[in-house]
Amino acid sequence: MRFVAVILALAAAGATAGAAELRPSARLVEADPEPWRAGRCVIYRESNPGVADAAFYVKGRIVAADVQTRRLSLCPQVSGRSIEQYTREEFNRLVLTHPCVSSDNYARDVQVAMIRLRVERWETPFARRAANAGRLYRGMFIDTNLKEGMEIELEADLLGACEE
Repeated sequence: MRFVAVILALAAAGATAGAAELRPSARLVEADPEPWRAGRCVIYRESNPGVADAAFYVKGRIVAADVQTRRLSLCPQVSGRSIEQYTREEFNRLVLTHPCVSSDNYARDVQVAMIRLRVERWETPFARRAANAGRLYRGMFIDTNLKEGMEIELEADLLGACEE
């Protein structure tokens, strides 16, 4: 009987060894799915160093929450420049591949929790120095003009609850 228990334990360990790693967003949603129900108010905030003490945001309501497998692939690089020197287009290309890795040696499958939200309100920076500082810039979310009622996706761990 003990032999059977050991075999079952080893089989279970082997089954999970090949499973995709859980990113913080997936752990967050799996641990407590209640805050991620459709209709809940959420907010994405970012601040841009050097742009006064302003806080920029997108506020909306959850449409759907989904844990999915994504492949971490190589982050796009711009040779000879640091991220602070990227153009907005180069920065957007980097953000759109996020999460990504610095070397092909680290490429792997991971589980991420993506939250789709319907946009209600936003405030974005307009200063040129904010072009490569965040997802929000000049009325846009990454490379898309923000509009009331449009839907965007973010990882769950980037969002917080907001007042109704």
